[in-house]
Amino acid sequence: MIRPAAFGFNNETAASNYFQKKPGTSNTDPAGTGLQQQALTEFDLMVQTLRGRSIDVIVIEDTLEPLKPDAIFPNNWLSTSPAGVVSVFPMYAANRRSEKREEILVRLAADFVIKDLQDWSEYEAEGRYLEGTGSMVMDHDNKMIYACMSERTSLVVLEKYAATNGYQAIVFLATDKNGMPVYHTNVVMTLGEGFCVLCEEAIDEEWELIAVRQLLESTNHSIIAISRDQMHSFAGNMLQVKNTKDEKILIMSQAAYNSLNKEQRQMLEAYSALLPVAVPTIEEVEGGSVRCMMAEIFLEKKGNSIPS
Repeated sequence: MIRPAAFGFNNETAASNYFQKKPGTSNTDPAGTGLQQQALTEFDLMVQTLRGRSIDVIVIEDTLEPLKPDAIFPNNWLSTSPAGVVSVFPMYAANRRSEKREEILVRLAADFVIKDLQDWSEYEAEGRYLEGTGSMVMDHDNKMIYACMSERTSLVVLEKYAATNGYQAIVFLATDKNGMPVYHTNVVMTLGEGFCVLCEEAIDEEWELIAVRQLLESTNHSIIAISRDQMHSFAGNMLQVKNTKDEKILIMSQAAYNSLNKEQRQMLEAYSALLPVAVPTIEEVEGGSVRCMMAEIFLEKKGNSIPS
């Protein structure tokens, strides 16, 4: 997780992220002032909450120069895999590309076994993007990638990434309540052990929805459907993790949790303990939620390295 140094509204990402609200239209901060401090407070409380549940968290401080308003979302440029691969991805917004700091990779290499480093950034020069586990919801066990089409997810890069790593990709179109393409797949769906939270309403083409459902069911994932309104409350933007006690915990925002009905919560509780954390400023201003704030580490630890 990256502790932000210059959190704020990013005009470059707002063009394709309709979940963002410009300061002045945000309920949490009408004047658009104090955003950095509010985001910092939410971030620190989230880290404290995760660690309080015995979840290992590595916190890396963002740097002030150059300004990186979206640095709090590392999962868009960085991913790891159980095969020991670290991937760096091509980013849609030019002002997000400086988030890709070498010292973060050096820190990972010091603590974990990295078998391969793949840098896909060269595609930025071609105007082709693939924003990590924002663009891709990955089923590592079954070597499947779910991806919804958007400006931030190039089919060319997706197919090359999948082929290089031995995955198969299924692509579909998902739209928000205004009929616009949803910018990231991880807003539409969450994949966990034995379940999938999916905004079926967002997949307009019936044959695409059928294909997605069949693939999920064939890989033993029970589907927990959410509505478009719940998707806009980030109920699709959750992450299942395991803590140091090997307990499964499903992390979601308080807004996402509040949007779920009793039956949906009970269905999720059959697979994981639920852990809601409040990040309203981060959600409103930058249009991303808790899943975007966490880049999972599947890598094998070197010795007994301790997160800090």
